[in-house]
Amino acid sequence: MLEIYFIRHGESVGNKEERFRGRCDFELNENGLKQAEALRQELARVEFSAVYSSPLQRAFRTAQIMADSRAPVIEAAGFTNIALGAWENQPKAYISQKYPELWQIWLTRPEKLVFDGLETLPMVQKRAYQALHELIARHPDGKIAVVSHRAVLKPLFAAMLGMSEPYFWKIQLDTASYSLSEYRPERGFTFTVINQNRYLKNYLREELG
Repeated sequence: MLEIYFIRHGESVGNKEERFRGRCDFELNENGLKQAEALRQELARVEFSAVYSSPLQRAFRTAQIMADSRAPVIEAAGFTNIALGAWENQPKAYISQKYPELWQIWLTRPEKLVFDGLETLPMVQKRAYQALHELIARHPDGKIAVVSHRAVLKPLFAAMLGMSEPYFWKIQLDTASYSLSEYRPERGFTFTVINQNRYLKNYLREELG
């Protein structure tokens, strides 16, 4: 049996400023560093064979802090964040005013969102699910971690659970939270934890969308 810990990166400047982040390479902010340290303490007894991370620094730094030299941290491009084209680094309030129809799709059924430069959620789901199965082939048992982004983990979880659209807003994933799934070839995926955040205490805040 393989145990897979899925971790959303800690808070970044882009999160705090309510910006669409996409591939913009935001660093962890002070609160995000505290979140990552709290995550490290929470998972200190887990013996990871490897930790795989999105190459974006908010995820990779979260992975480094959490792993704390106990396991190798390996870049995995298949788990990098969604590409958002012209929306990247733009305040969500600005996007809601400039593109009101697209904003409403984002708020209600983002799986159907399409515009120039966007990597759609079905596209994200396909490449993340493929990347996950590559890790499963590499690690038939033990414990591994995947550190990624909300807009990657949500469609990935939907694929793992066989959820149909709309799924995006049915799953809550806080910054620096972790989820845990077991994988057995004969059963597939079994989630035992989703959005564990008990260790984050006062480090969490609600996001606009």
